[in-house]
Amino acid sequence: MLAAQQPAQAERADSVLILKKDHLLELMRAGKVIHTYKVALGQGGLAPKQRQGDGRTPEGHYTIDARNSASEYHLSLHISYPNADDRKRAARLGVAPGGDIMIHGLPNGKGYVGPAHRLFDWTLGCVAVTDQEIEEIWKLVPVGTPVEIRS
Repeated sequence: MLAAQQPAQAERADSVLILKKDHLLELMRAGKVIHTYKVALGQGGLAPKQRQGDGRTPEGHYTIDARNSASEYHLSLHISYPNADDRKRAARLGVAPGGDIMIHGLPNGKGYVGPAHRLFDWTLGCVAVTDQEIEEIWKLVPVGTPVEIRS
């Protein structure tokens, strides 16, 4: 039975890299890319998230800290934003850092949009993929997986 479980575990990502400028999400295993997805990002532009409500996708080092199978966006993986650096920056600016940053599928009932959702950045700061893609990512990315988001 252990041998049957090993191939599936070998496929699992050990980290996630999001490249904002390129609109890519890469699942990594042992330093190598195992899957690449085109993504839509926050509607607030490519600058790093500064405060709650700015519509931007953050940059930094995080982890997947929760999974939501009852999400309003098909499935979602919660990213541990804000981290300590994000909270310090927000405090210096005198603003709330925000939260609820996720990797998710399309809004429920809108899965038919498919890859066309990537024609523009539409999220409130999250990283969006198609419903089929989030189903695949869901299987490969467990809670605790490190996430790096770069410009």
